[in-house]
Amino acid sequence: MMDHPSVPHTNQQPEVLFYDGYCGLCHRAVKFVLKYDRSGTAFRFAPLQGRTFQIRVPVDQRAGLPDSMAVQVRDGSLLVRSNAFLHILRQLGGGWKIMAAMVAPIPRPLRDVVYDVIARIRHRAFGRRNDLCPVVPPDLRSRFDP
Repeated sequence: MMDHPSVPHTNQQPEVLFYDGYCGLCHRAVKFVLKYDRSGTAFRFAPLQGRTFQIRVPVDQRAGLPDSMAVQVRDGSLLVRSNAFLHILRQLGGGWKIMAAMVAPIPRPLRDVVYDVIARIRHRAFGRRNDLCPVVPPDLRSRFDP
């Protein structure tokens, strides 16, 4: 079967949001994305402690990553800290995209300091979880990888 040049490909892989599976705030963030992802196809989800992360992210890249969240975009690169947060908001669209546009002009080092402070206190403020995947309805479980 030949590809027709004027017909766009519709089988793009969703991006992967890797999250700290033991973090209460990260579980809430995943539920937030699930709620506001109108298409239901923007992201797949996998814990940083899981097999999917081990397979998809080379060992040399893992060492310098934050232990909270990262987004692997379609080209395989990883977005971390505030850049990942802004990317997620842009992908959700609507008012979230506008919010991302308002925060984006803030210099990344300053955004990352705020992100790092929240990441540092997240377990104390939002608790730790024993399960790697947030509790979600059965119809959404197919969007999670181990």
